[in-house]
Amino acid sequence: MVNQESRPTIHIPGTTSHTIAPRRGCHLREGTLRYLKAGTGAPVVLLHTVRTQAEHFRSLIPLISDHYTVYALDLPGMGYSEIVPGASYQEPEMRAGVERLLTELDLYDVTLVGESLGAVLALTAAADLPERVRRVVAVNTYDFRDGIARSSPLARMVIGGVLTPGVGPVVARLENKTVLRGILQGGLGDKTALRADYVDELLQVGSRPGYPTVARAVYQNLPSLIAARSRYTEVKAPIHLVYGEKDWSRRSDREADKELLPAADFMQVPGAGHFIALERPDVLGDLLNTVA
Repeated sequence: MVNQESRPTIHIPGTTSHTIAPRRGCHLREGTLRYLKAGTGAPVVLLHTVRTQAEHFRSLIPLISDHYTVYALDLPGMGYSEIVPGASYQEPEMRAGVERLLTELDLYDVTLVGESLGAVLALTAAADLPERVRRVVAVNTYDFRDGIARSSPLARMVIGGVLTPGVGPVVARLENKTVLRGILQGGLGDKTALRADYVDELLQVGSRPGYPTVARAVYQNLPSLIAARSRYTEVKAPIHLVYGEKDWSRRSDREADKELLPAADFMQVPGAGHFIALERPDVLGDLLNTVA
């Protein structure tokens, strides 16, 4: 559960906070998962980006909660989901957290919406659970070499240090407001879309005991996310691929995914970067409400 000392500093009107307990007798290193819930209607599950949390969708949730019951998940170990010592943060284990939400809440007719890391997990979870997933909206899939290190020279330096054997755990603990803001702003066409209170919230989460280990593991898991592209062709549900014009992915990265998913609808958002849910929630809201 989210305790008093680690209570989120941001509240999204109309949402309530809930948890999913680890499954009894499960041999995996599972922790409690936290999610936000809002609205009524068919279920939409929102999956956040690398180094963020459910509040990443603070502006999108009010735009769609009149049409859907919205579930915004804190991925395993991230946000206020439990940090379990020794847990893996490779793609299969992160995907298992998404699938726990769908199965433990017994959700069907689900629209899975993921951005960045969440986009990869939305696609692979849909491949695993075709009977539960109605549609997938994959925003700026995080499945290409270098990943967040493409954000900026600062990101290359910091993430390179975090991934360096030996000193990496030390560098991961040195995150501060200037560094975090600089890295995340590299994912935006409009730098002002990164609000100060959201950076403060992310820093609070980053100060949780054990979180630097989680963050480093998530950065290290990029090869497993790239490998997960092999699962995309198994998705049976309709797919919308959404990219920001200034996303970290290159044209060749996007074309490679389009070749894997030739039937997918494709949209490019002019001027937007990697974090479209921060910059242009209206575009995602219009897309979702149109297909509701």
